[in-house]
Amino acid sequence: MIKIKIPQDCCGCTACASICPHKAISMQPDVLGFLYPFINQSKCTNCGLCEKVCSFNKNYTKNNYKPKYYAARHKNINEIEKSRSGAIFVAITDYVLDHRGVIYGAGFCEHFRVIHQRATIKEERNNFRGSKYVQSELGDTFINVKQDLLKGLYVCFSGTPCQTAGLRQFLATSKTSTEKLLLVDIVCHGTPAPYIWRDYLAYIEKKHNGKATIVSFRDKAACGWAAHKESFVINNKKVVTDTYTDLFYKHIILRHSCSKCHFTNICRPSDITLADFWGWENVNNNFNKDDKGVSLVIVNSHKGENIFNTLEQSINKIECTQQVACKLNHPLCMPSGTSSQRMEFEKNYARKGFLFVVKKYGNIGLIYMIKNLFLSYINKIRWNINNRIIKKIWKRKQ
Repeated sequence: MIKIKIPQDCCGCTACASICPHKAISMQPDVLGFLYPFINQSKCTNCGLCEKVCSFNKNYTKNNYKPKYYAARHKNINEIEKSRSGAIFVAITDYVLDHRGVIYGAGFCEHFRVIHQRATIKEERNNFRGSKYVQSELGDTFINVKQDLLKGLYVCFSGTPCQTAGLRQFLATSKTSTEKLLLVDIVCHGTPAPYIWRDYLAYIEKKHNGKATIVSFRDKAACGWAAHKESFVINNKKVVTDTYTDLFYKHIILRHSCSKCHFTNICRPSDITLADFWGWENVNNNFNKDDKGVSLVIVNSHKGENIFNTLEQSINKIECTQQVACKLNHPLCMPSGTSSQRMEFEKNYARKGFLFVVKKYGNIGLIYMIKNLFLSYINKIRWNINNRIIKKIWKRKQ
């Protein structure tokens, strides 16, 4: 049976729970809401399938294909404005839906909980648009994908690279044909904790005395494409903050396995990889001159290449080099680091709750204000010292 000795060894992809023929494995949340496999000893027969299917290791299945790199944008500006980057996900999934296929992606369900869902029409698919900075719940998604493939349907599954690797290994272990499966992953910076997102949303709603009706993890309409601030519509008013973003980039709310991610490289487990294209100016200065967003597309397989080439009527694309594509996309080079306060954060959250940790580690509250005033004071002293030195040097030159 599968045994998780340390939390860094499990990405929560659900492949082990999905493959178990006796339903002896269930996914149970830890204190932050990350799911881990729990073994029901009375049902387990020690068949070993759960160990065989696990792909969270350096030996995950890779494509025998030299990747190709593109800057790409949808030709329809309305699609770009509704999407996070260049709306290439929309173009790809439109192709699949037009061929009577189905789409699996991360979307919002009741009160903005993030789960993987199935879409058969574009209106359902639109729920998968945009970034979701929280680990999605997969549930029975892998089993449902298998059933759709057995029915002969075209299937597009989109998710993090650990999720696509898990699905790929699950289908291989269960001997299911993937001829009609398209895997699309993202360049992932790390997956934040579901319970922190849940509690943060409740905190914002309480602070503004109302329920959120619209949520955006990165609101480019309010802040621009390159900015990263979350927004909420509460009582018909837009609230823009960056507290959740601040915790995210401190790497203090990420899953433990993100610190040793095996997929932070160009050997992707998917057919197509999508990301924001930071450094697009090095490809073409005019390609994103309206600052609405541009996608980095990495084609990782012959299947991905064939489908991407069919999109020429709906997208504009420019091929570029690996060096340009990867230069500012750091998760293509190495895993996100772990905050030295990560374990302390988790313990404090379990003992003292969300409000305590967001004030202690986030950018709100008295502690943050004191730190900010102290840093401002130090920076002012440094500026004064540097200014005096420059004046002395200038006088000597005269």
